[in-house]
Amino acid sequence: MKVVIVGGVAVGATAAARIRRLDEHAEITIFERTGYISYANCGLPYYIGDVITDSEELILQTSESFFSRFRVNVKIHHEVIAIHTERKTVSVKNLETNEIFEESYDKLILSPGAKPTRPQIFGANSDKLLTLRTVEDTFKIKAYIKERNPKSVVLVGGGFIGLELAENMRELGMDVTIVQRPKQLMKPFDADMASLIHNEMRKHGVKLALGYTVEGFEESGDGIDILLKDNAPLRADMVALAIGVTPETTLAKEAGLELGIKDSIVVNDRMETSVPDIYAAGDAVQVKHYVTGEDTLISLAGPANKQGRIIADNVCGGDSRYKGSQGSAVVKVFDMTAATTGINETNARNSGLDVDTVILSPMSHAGYYPGGKVITVKVVFEKKTYRLLGAQIVGYDGVDKRIDVLATAIHAGMKATQLKDLDLAYAPPYSSAKDPVNMAGFIIDNIANGKLKQWHLADADKLPVDGSVTLLDTRTVGEYSRGHIEGFKNIPVDELRDRLSEIEKGKPVYVICQSGLRSYIACCILEGNGFEAYNFSGGFRFYDAVVNDRIMIESAYSCGMDK
Repeated sequence: MKVVIVGGVAVGATAAARIRRLDEHAEITIFERTGYISYANCGLPYYIGDVITDSEELILQTSESFFSRFRVNVKIHHEVIAIHTERKTVSVKNLETNEIFEESYDKLILSPGAKPTRPQIFGANSDKLLTLRTVEDTFKIKAYIKERNPKSVVLVGGGFIGLELAENMRELGMDVTIVQRPKQLMKPFDADMASLIHNEMRKHGVKLALGYTVEGFEESGDGIDILLKDNAPLRADMVALAIGVTPETTLAKEAGLELGIKDSIVVNDRMETSVPDIYAAGDAVQVKHYVTGEDTLISLAGPANKQGRIIADNVCGGDSRYKGSQGSAVVKVFDMTAATTGINETNARNSGLDVDTVILSPMSHAGYYPGGKVITVKVVFEKKTYRLLGAQIVGYDGVDKRIDVLATAIHAGMKATQLKDLDLAYAPPYSSAKDPVNMAGFIIDNIANGKLKQWHLADADKLPVDGSVTLLDTRTVGEYSRGHIEGFKNIPVDELRDRLSEIEKGKPVYVICQSGLRSYIACCILEGNGFEAYNFSGGFRFYDAVVNDRIMIESAYSCGMDK
């Protein structure tokens, strides 16, 4: 069996190694147009920021080491320029000699990846506009910084790469501004959870220009002007584009393979394309979302590696299936960690799902053990069925392990109420006896059993101010005096039983506290005394962070820049 693989890195290298483990005699060739067969994509921003100081650490395998271990023929600086499906060959160009030749195959695996999206606007081809995708891109940015010593950078785009570049360039002492058309960073997160990320970025000196549209770029002396719609231009020494990626599918398109979203390659659950004996995987393919079942594009290393393994199994006569991508991801944001899995509330509602959420802010580990920090957890689930749909967590310690538990629960098809039943490890330095994941399950179970009724941030502006409802803040007098929602009466929870006469019977009571726990206790007291009570999901700490962030975004937009 002769297998030709177009592209290395996650899919290509994984598939080649797996094929060799399954078939000692297969003839395997990888054609890679760059100079690197297998490298740490996700580590590239950290090399720019000097967190990783040795460039060799980025290279996972060389052509020589790969051949030595797996007897795979790796041809770097070789670009496949055409696929001839009728005769099962590919045309290959040696980029060092410009020689073009044909190579036959029995099975063809396409791993072309994706290319950074470049906007079709004025000045987008300036050499002061840099992108980050490959090792060569990384070295180019590193050399640019070393040679020109830029003092300021504008990052266009606020996704994973944008955030990681912002942190690493800020650590180099550069003045960093992120420009983003949506009024939030990190679209996999809901806007309320993204506000916590915004606050951390500002805390570390990153300027945010959210809600701005870039219309072009204009070189000016040693710098570059970023032209903004309806606003004055921004000036910087360099610009990095991080507005997403576009599937690299020119080969597939010219060969007549079926294409889907953004011209991505359509594959089935065996990772087979529409043409027999041609497989594809990674950032170039359209997949099913594991939660919604909808077609989608998800560019992440984990799914790509799994897809490469599945292809290898099937090439070697097996029957492995890809069950879909869930979008589980985590990102370092200076001192914080932000993570997500499944779908967020916004996308769930846009998909027509009837959903509810819980938001809680527990400690990362036992409160009595030193060093515990607050983490904010948002869990999205379907009403009536309580199907678990997604989760987002922003905090410090323990974010990654909680999101992995929730990702596993989603994959296992667990109901949100079943989170309370998970038997999770506990010791004071690592967690609490009631782990945050269990706590989310307890809250959702209370909702399912009718023991808890909630109100959410979206309801805040709709609360009647005509006296038809009671608005109650159950924090201490000191907490209340440091900030509260206008119109809320303050009765500390420990005084509530003795002051029930101050609350008018027959009116719904909307309750809030700092995190949601004391207000829940207050709701239990009120319900036990004949009142109808609603607990605020997230607490005043969450409310205050989100509202203040929205004010900053709107005021910055109106005056021209985030302060």
